[in-house]
Amino acid sequence: MTADIKSRFPDGVKWRKQLNVEQQRLPYSAAAASVISRSDAHEAYSEVSSWAEYQQTPLHRLDKLEQVLGCGAIYYKDESSRFGLGSFKALGGAYAVLKYVAAEYRKQHSAEVALGDIRQGSIKDFASSLTVVTATDGNHGRSVAWGAKNAGCPCRIYIHAEVSRGRAEAMASLGAEVIRIDGDYDESVKLCAKEAQENGWQMISDTSYEGYTEIPSNVMAGYTVLATEAIDQMDQPPTHVFLQAGVGGLAGAIAARLWMEYGADRPSIVIVESEYSDCVLQSFVQQSPATVEITEETVMAGLSCGEMSLLAWQILSDCCDQVMTISDDQVATAMKLFAEGEMSDQPIEAGECGVPGILALMASAGAAQYELSNARVLVLGCEGATDAQIYQRLLDSVA
Repeated sequence: MTADIKSRFPDGVKWRKQLNVEQQRLPYSAAAASVISRSDAHEAYSEVSSWAEYQQTPLHRLDKLEQVLGCGAIYYKDESSRFGLGSFKALGGAYAVLKYVAAEYRKQHSAEVALGDIRQGSIKDFASSLTVVTATDGNHGRSVAWGAKNAGCPCRIYIHAEVSRGRAEAMASLGAEVIRIDGDYDESVKLCAKEAQENGWQMISDTSYEGYTEIPSNVMAGYTVLATEAIDQMDQPPTHVFLQAGVGGLAGAIAARLWMEYGADRPSIVIVESEYSDCVLQSFVQQSPATVEITEETVMAGLSCGEMSLLAWQILSDCCDQVMTISDDQVATAMKLFAEGEMSDQPIEAGECGVPGILALMASAGAAQYELSNARVLVLGCEGATDAQIYQRLLDSVA
């Protein structure tokens, strides 16, 4: 088996860009806590874990890959089954929709309403008067559509030209109106924001910017549920964590939760991006949230984001230790190895955005700054086959 992994990557796995960040090991910072506090994370876990469909997602031990890399332990948090939506995004958008409805009810009625009561339809007439919108590559929109359905809100989803038909249909099946544009992701975000402002709709996004932070903060709080579960599932704290990044919302949320749990003893945080959309790496280069032009779309659709989240920067700028970019070249091969049970003792459904952390770890093995023999590595398998046709096509592309 170990020979099979090596034969699939005869030239090894290589990163395209790498940036080491000198960071002090400090307690959880005030800047990070202003984005996601301990109480925010606790509230999100309490709410999400009360949903009827809730189950902890698996934390797989990749024992076969450990043998290849000479690593102490590799843990893969498998989000392919999350709420039947196939990705971690189910945690953020749906939670943020409920928080928005509760906040609007409080504002308009000077009264509190529990999120559970919203889900039970106790204010369905009020909820039906609120329209939520978002722009997406697929997974986030599906979560917002599901959250809107649970809350009883109308929902509009804006998608760009490269979003697959299968992902569009999945959102429409949840009752959302799907609007496709000719441009890229960032252009869909701009149109969504423009029409939301013109029509009094509420944008639900994990992309934050000046004047728009409360809802993205709630989305990120929802994401921390994933990390809370992993902390509970691991016998010992991780020493390294590899976090894929688009706008940085997931990476910031997971880093924040691990940092607040372990403080100055937090794991090393490694961010992984597509070489085509390296806004996090460029943010560290210029020491402020960066925007990059996307001239080519990556197969890792959820990472195709050119503008870094302001809130994610507030967290990652103080705790990220390294940023790496990878190419599309070996994504399908890694997916195939998961599907064939060559990474662990069972097959795992890993989508395009589920494998960047593994590829970055494999690229790092043997590097001077990585001593893996005693490492406990946490990697996020953030999605499964969110589009069955694309997933199969990628598997079939590997000999």
